[in-house]
Amino acid sequence: MSEKFSAALRIGDLNDYIAPSQACIVSLKGSKTITTKSDNKPQVSIAKKQVQSEPVKISLKDCLACSGCVTSAETVMLEKQSLDEFLSNVNKGKAVIVSLSPQSRASLAVHFDISPLQVFKKLTRFFKSLGVKAIFDTSCSRDLTLVESCMEFITRYRQNQLVDDERSKSSLPMIASACPGWVCYAEKQLGSFVLPNISKVKSPQQTSGTIIKHYLCQDMGVRPEEVYHVTVMPCYDKKLEAARDDFVFQLGSHDDDHGSDANMISEVDSVLTTGEVLELIQLKDVDFKSLEEDPLDRLLTNINEEGYLYGVRGSSGGYAETIFRYAAKTLFGRQIDGPLNFRNIRNSDFQEVTLEATLSMQVEEKTVLRFALCYGFRNLQNVVRKLKTGKCDYHFLEIMACPSGCLNGGGQIKPKTGQSPKELSQLLETVYMENVSEAEPFNNPTVRDLYDKWLEQPGSEKAQRFMHTQYHPVEKSITSQLQNW
Repeated sequence: MSEKFSAALRIGDLNDYIAPSQACIVSLKGSKTITTKSDNKPQVSIAKKQVQSEPVKISLKDCLACSGCVTSAETVMLEKQSLDEFLSNVNKGKAVIVSLSPQSRASLAVHFDISPLQVFKKLTRFFKSLGVKAIFDTSCSRDLTLVESCMEFITRYRQNQLVDDERSKSSLPMIASACPGWVCYAEKQLGSFVLPNISKVKSPQQTSGTIIKHYLCQDMGVRPEEVYHVTVMPCYDKKLEAARDDFVFQLGSHDDDHGSDANMISEVDSVLTTGEVLELIQLKDVDFKSLEEDPLDRLLTNINEEGYLYGVRGSSGGYAETIFRYAAKTLFGRQIDGPLNFRNIRNSDFQEVTLEATLSMQVEEKTVLRFALCYGFRNLQNVVRKLKTGKCDYHFLEIMACPSGCLNGGGQIKPKTGQSPKELSQLLETVYMENVSEAEPFNNPTVRDLYDKWLEQPGSEKAQRFMHTQYHPVEKSITSQLQNW
């Protein structure tokens, strides 16, 4: 992306609830807006005049302030989040570490018609040829995230059951916090009534940054300030997540052994989308499909002794499924084997699963767990309305801003000529599920090792200090600086 852009911020192509805001243009000199309205569509604001004379720089923290775009930041200038910046840090001799998401692996696998494991090994070869020190798998950090999320849910559920006063009950439903598009929307539009419901556990992206910058550096023989940590993600909004002030720390704090230092360190220094990685491969004129494969870095990667990748079910992180199984076993002694029976409620992007059990002093079974998958803003708006009115009867919600979830993120590789988005989405789902061995996060040896040597135990005070965060209502102060409505 260029360092500067002209007069207006334009919204990229979206296929979601807020699609009409694609026509929105943010004026830089406070030009008045006119409003057009078409039948049965939300109002669209269109700038009367575009200013051509003066470029502007927008920081990541300013993005989404206009509220016109929620799930997409494609055309906003994202400082320090470009291919040029990535290559610059490689050339500076930084210890560059890449964390690769399984969704990005699947997208590249479908594009090149090879397996996700082959993609991983070829990317290891490719990135290391550029000077990258190591490439890891965010499926591993996701397992740690899921363990902490399970513990948080059990705590909330039990507290909720023990308190009779509705005002004193803990915040249920608990909502997954892995989607930055959803979190940003909640912070800027929904405020305090929904933020307590969002899980405090960091996303897999930020968890990987925490592990690398706070702990793994020691094993790799480098200091946190010498590491340039890059993640490869299916979503542009992950760039926004990486830039949050909550995910920056000061050397010498949080049990660091490097002494007090005024420098502030980001957990994740830069985010590249899957499409940007493809662009980098093309830029370097590499025949990726024919590229030799390198062994994987096992230090923070889910690969078993037989050389196969493993992880949880669920192409958007498996939050609902993993927590549901753990809660059923921990709270009600029910071991659930095989796939969960998710039922479509409104459409395939809104599904729920329930657990019925007989409680003490009762004869008939009642629903004791009700979980839902909620993808895309069409469905999200329905859930928000229920939350506002206190009529949401779910215990857990796996919310993702993109329809079809993370595999369909805006940063993924686009369909080939003649291929429909639906066909690509179905193919991605098949490739993703067929090439990962299912494994229980609590049994992950790397995760167990992280607890034994660093975090003590799931849900511990130390685990909460490093693996949890907070969310805050955000004032849209930048709006007044960019435009005069």
